[in-house]
Amino acid sequence: MEITFDCTQCGRCCHDLRLTLSVAEARVWAGRGHRVDLLAEGWPWPEADNADGDPDDPASQWRMATSFPVSIGDVPFRVNLRLVARHVGACPHLLPDMRCGNYEARPRICRIYPLESRPFEAMVPAHRLCPPEAWGQSLPVLERDGVPADAEAAAILAAHRAAMVADVPVKERLVRVIGWAETAMAGEGLAVREIAPNALIAALDAAERGAGGAAQPWGIVTNRETTRAMLADLECPVWLVAAEEGFLSAFGDES
Repeated sequence: MEITFDCTQCGRCCHDLRLTLSVAEARVWAGRGHRVDLLAEGWPWPEADNADGDPDDPASQWRMATSFPVSIGDVPFRVNLRLVARHVGACPHLLPDMRCGNYEARPRICRIYPLESRPFEAMVPAHRLCPPEAWGQSLPVLERDGVPADAEAAAILAAHRAAMVADVPVKERLVRVIGWAETAMAGEGLAVREIAPNALIAALDAAERGAGGAAQPWGIVTNRETTRAMLADLECPVWLVAAEEGFLSAFGDES
């Protein structure tokens, strides 16, 4: 199957987004004074059953490769930590004519859009921000049978995915450096930690030098009372919070 595409420079993908960055890209973004948030989600991961993930499940393998192990109470989890460029409204590099003022140095996630960054998910045009005219049948082939048609795009996508795996040890030390140990349940939302750009750079410096600080007891944030009660029964540290207060929720608040 072929998916055709050509960018219309509508600018929709450059507004009100959280862009997943590698550690190196986050350092550059924060070095320019721009905001980088930390987002965390976790999966219960009983090691006796699937320590290395399900070998027949690409999603399980990707989660394993891009996460680190923690204990929440007595329950083993794996936590995925994302560094994301956060901008409200237009990207700070977006020019008035909708061109990118940082085009040559833009993050990989921008370079590959609208391709799917996760290897276990298909790219669905209806799930992208691009207008209908960007997908006309007479346009260049973007993807063929789930594979980028352009060799350069394929290489950038592969580099992005490789960085998500290679950065895991630094991210694991980063949360200890800043003393943050909160995650959301995967599928319910994302725990959020805001950090000043200069503080993030200093913390990344320490994490990349191998510093980690003392391990903190991990806990879960949720805006759903049913989840809080379930985890409390398992004696997992859990806090009920409102959406948008350190928590990006997939659901409305439930009390």
